[in-house]
Amino acid sequence: MNIRNWFCGLALILILAPAVSAITQTEKIRNDKVLVVEQTLAPDDILYLPAGHPTVLVYLDDGQISATPPGGNPQMEAVKRGQAVFEPPQSGAIKNDGSSELRIVSVESLGNGGSETWGTTGLAPDYKLLIENQYGRVYDIKMAAGKSEPLHSHHDRVVVCLSGAELRHELPDGRTQVSTLKTGEIVWRRGGTHVGHNLGKTDLWVIAIEPK
Repeated sequence: MNIRNWFCGLALILILAPAVSAITQTEKIRNDKVLVVEQTLAPDDILYLPAGHPTVLVYLDDGQISATPPGGNPQMEAVKRGQAVFEPPQSGAIKNDGSSELRIVSVESLGNGGSETWGTTGLAPDYKLLIENQYGRVYDIKMAAGKSEPLHSHHDRVVVCLSGAELRHELPDGRTQVSTLKTGEIVWRRGGTHVGHNLGKTDLWVIAIEPK
């Protein structure tokens, strides 16, 4: 093979070879109820959603995406930091159409769900219910620096922290718990009842996902 033919062959291989995805995935939580993974999509990266289980996506950045359902056409839309979206099984793919990296937390439900409706039962008055269906409940929590929230309850949950704060919980039996969260932290918290206090100088903002 002469050198010209070798270069031509190499060029053809490079053209036909699939692009290497720059997507990074970090598993955060795995138990019998959920699998939680933080994904970072470079521009043009595609996230293929789990085929067998429903998923809640929480966006950690503003961005532009194309959502493609199975057998359907891409639909472009803008997403906002803190936005939570329910994706049923067989939901297809999400492409990062923006010019910057896009971070997404995927919370895959591993259980069969339940028929009960929780609504806002047990939640503090300022919590905002975002999603509820047979698979779980998703709500937005904001608490300003130096403020408190009244006695309320949670189920076992995934907590995605968008703005961290120094927290303390007062339990019904008189005990106290430090419950500080850092910005970007993703943790599993057991259900319980408490009064919450933001003792720090930063506002708290988290998205809570409670599987059924």
